[in-house]
Amino acid sequence: SLSSTDSDGFCALFGYSSRVSLDARLGAVRLLTRKNPLFSSYFDPSLPSSLAFTSSPPLLSIARNLSNFPTIRHKAKAVPQPQDSEVSLVADAFTHFKHLLLPITDRNPYLSEGTRQAAATTAALAKNYGADITVVVIDEKQKEELPEHGTQLSSIRWHLSQGGFKEFKLLERLGEGSKATAIIAEVADDLNLDLVVMSMEAIRSKHVDANLLVEFIPCPVLFLPL
Repeated sequence: SLSSTDSDGFCALFGYSSRVSLDARLGAVRLLTRKNPLFSSYFDPSLPSSLAFTSSPPLLSIARNLSNFPTIRHKAKAVPQPQDSEVSLVADAFTHFKHLLLPITDRNPYLSEGTRQAAATTAALAKNYGADITVVVIDEKQKEELPEHGTQLSSIRWHLSQGGFKEFKLLERLGEGSKATAIIAEVADDLNLDLVVMSMEAIRSKHVDANLLVEFIPCPVLFLPL
């Protein structure tokens, strides 16, 4: 099961029977499939062709230390082996993401750090792979009751425009508590989206239930660490 407090972030690619985590700060992409070992790569959002992978199996070989303590065993990592089929799988997955969803659940009119990071990542991926962006703003109250609602929408437009996107679809939904999780899954299903990009901040703040979301959403979900 997926932990809602996973500080590393993860991307659940259920269509490919795998889990991916993208560390936006370090630019590292990791894939862990159910049948194959872990391998990692480096992904530069500014360069579409920079998705290159190297294998790093989590298998450990056990070597006996020939010393005065022959019963002590030391663990050594096995030599990495390429996994060409999985390299192709992940590379193809990114190139087929043509419609991305950016859910906004925080109440900060100028956007929280996590939301700004998610907006920048969404814009970078969409720009590199020629994808469209849909933003869904989920509020607990009617927008008429939120005096800074307009400021938040302006902030969203500004941050996406910084990534080169001035044209995007904007949806607004009303949902209290855990309803945000259902709304995100519903929008992703209705619009036949390819990828949802969110910050782990939404999970820690209890606005979104990660386990429930990845169970019912019909597309991959990318959770970014702070």
